Amino acid sequence: MASNRDRDEALTFTNPSSSSSPITVSDPQDSFLTDPTSLIGSASGSFQNEGLLSADTTTSDAEFGFSRSDFRTSQLAGTVEFYQRHVFLCYKNPKVWPPRIEASEFDRVPRLLSAAVMARKADMKKETRLTICEGHDGTETSNGDVLIFPDMIRYRRLTHFDVDTFVEEVLVKDGEWLPGTPETLKVSYVFVCSHGSRDRRCGVCGPALISRFKDEIEFYGLQKKVSVSPCSHIGGHKYAGNVIIFRSNFNGEVTGHWYGYVTPEDVPVLLEQHVVKGEIVDWLWRGQMGLSEEEQKKSQELRFQLNGEINVGENTEELTRTHMSETYTAACRSQVEVMGCCQENGNSHCCRNPVLPEKLDNLDSNSGGAAKVMAEKKSSKKLNSRVNSGKGTRKVCTMPTWFESWEREDTYAALAVVCAAASVAIAYSCYKQLR
Repeated sequence: MASNRDRDEALTFTNPSSSSSPITVSDPQDSFLTDPTSLIGSASGSFQNEGLLSADTTTSDAEFGFSRSDFRTSQLAGTVEFYQRHVFLCYKNPKVWPPRIEASEFDRVPRLLSAAVMARKADMKKETRLTICEGHDGTETSNGDVLIFPDMIRYRRLTHFDVDTFVEEVLVKDGEWLPGTPETLKVSYVFVCSHGSRDRRCGVCGPALISRFKDEIEFYGLQKKVSVSPCSHIGGHKYAGNVIIFRSNFNGEVTGHWYGYVTPEDVPVLLEQHVVKGEIVDWLWRGQMGLSEEEQKKSQELRFQLNGEINVGENTEELTRTHMSETYTAACRSQVEVMGCCQENGNSHCCRNPVLPEKLDNLDSNSGGAAKVMAEKKSSKKLNSRVNSGKGTRKVCTMPTWFESWEREDTYAALAVVCAAASVAIAYSCYKQLR
């Protein structure tokens, strides 16, 4: 694994008007088909048909990005509406997604699939959510591919001729679509809402997160174990950046977890804790597929109780402040990787040669389960996290042990004392023999 990377390039911000809109079948208010004349999104404060973002990215970030005034001002847990199955249609890319791709006159496959799902919704045994994600012609994922979670299967190249049959056989009857052959998905999937033409906040935050995810995945050589893709509207614009992670644990159980208020600096934490270890990052957690909103809140409360470190009533704002304080206090710039530790930086130490995350090479062997809040805090300290800071990088490291923090001068002084004591003892022994 390479130890150095060129970090001169800024995070890429794609044209927000190119983001897409997910079709949320489980939420009638979120579907354009419920009211064909409506242009209002389901999330409060949505910006419809806003057009392109300002060329001034600083202004855009202050108004719609991670620096916006309403960022991290709302509770997250329990903000995911109940659903049991998530269907993703891979179709084109965010640069050409209109605000309502499921109702676009020129995009027949998304429009017809959305209409068919809505028409057969009452006949489905599972509450189903439909979302658009990026499609790539000629690559692993192609236009028309359909990904289904928690089934962890992919159907190739759905066309507008096949939509009704596909919905009937797969989503209504829970069978297989022929002539299509379902392929098993073996990697973890990360979806980031980047629907800028639907909401400016997603247009600013989404592409930045996509860029950081791809950067981290490439750096750690996880291209064959983690897939990241922009997706259309998933609800809750005000929580942007919004991320969904689908992952199977050691016994094959697949869970879909939603995260909100995610920043690029949080990406390494999500990769190490959730994707690798299967542990929930509670201070960013919105909810989980298969749980009601009330069950999501109770699930988080149970994790807090099991941890025993935090009162159940403590809100996620306090968790966020604690995490941010510990993360940035423990962060320092690392120029080269050498053995030993650098001098104390403020109230913390930062190793120049932190422990590399070898566990990233074994995603499937890690089990899922309830995360412990303190485990997250400890992980955030030891994580080899590189936070963008100009041309350099900053690494979040473990606090050094007493041996690691022992200064070289202290060692020399200790040796001198030992040698002096030994000399005195030898001299005294010789003196006694002479007497």
